Amino acid sequence: MSEAERSDVSGSELDAVSDHPLSVSNVEKRFGGVVAVDGASFSVERGTITGLIGPNGAGKSTTFNLITGVYTPDSGNIVFEGEEITGLGPNGVANRGLVRTFQIARELSEMTVLENMLLAFKGQLGESLWRSVTPIARREVVAEERELLERVWEILELFEIDHLAHERAGALSGGQRKLLELSRALLTDPEMLLLDEPMAGVNPSLEKKLLERIHELREEGYTFLLVEHDMDVIMDNCEHVIVMHQGRVLSEGTPAEIQADERVIEAYLGGEV
Repeated sequence: MSEAERSDVSGSELDAVSDHPLSVSNVEKRFGGVVAVDGASFSVERGTITGLIGPNGAGKSTTFNLITGVYTPDSGNIVFEGEEITGLGPNGVANRGLVRTFQIARELSEMTVLENMLLAFKGQLGESLWRSVTPIARREVVAEERELLERVWEILELFEIDHLAHERAGALSGGQRKLLELSRALLTDPEMLLLDEPMAGVNPSLEKKLLERIHELREEGYTFLLVEHDMDVIMDNCEHVIVMHQGRVLSEGTPAEIQADERVIEAYLGGEV
């Protein structure tokens, strides 16, 4: 939000933006005659790990896709950091600092882990043809590449996958690919990360490592919204939980409040939460 825009916004609205970077208001999405999201509204508090849960068909994935620009809402608004992003494509959303990962990691399988990581940076000087061939500009490109490479190695070491740097990404295990995807997402300098089932297909040891990294990043100020079917992961790691059912927000609260909510228990078929 620019200074000019801020001058036209009330103090209470600024506080809301500051405390809750993402706000979803009365969002609807239909596919033919099927209502996938039916007036969903919620916000995500800054610096938290927030869980988005619900039974199969509750509208979680569609909501994720609406937020990240994969789908355009039929109605409603999505606001990120005080700016409406409703209807922006995935690139536009990501360029504003709202970055997602996928349930099935989308690495470039024939490239190495290191090469996958280096592709994450936006606006690299080497993307310009004339800079690549002009001697003076080429030196700038080489200097930048050296800096980017140092940053990549820092992130690889943070996630403890630096030993895999020269491995083909397609040869990694499911859990290692999740670590690679989250590592790559961090290189885009996001303000907030949306994680789609980050623990799916991850073995217990790598799941522990991935959760440790997520908590470390939250402590550094990152904000997370995650969809996850593993209720132990949600209840043990999220400060706030949003429950969707039949395309709407059924309940919100702390993990303890959600576990005690009779509506949530009923939605999960007799208490299998």
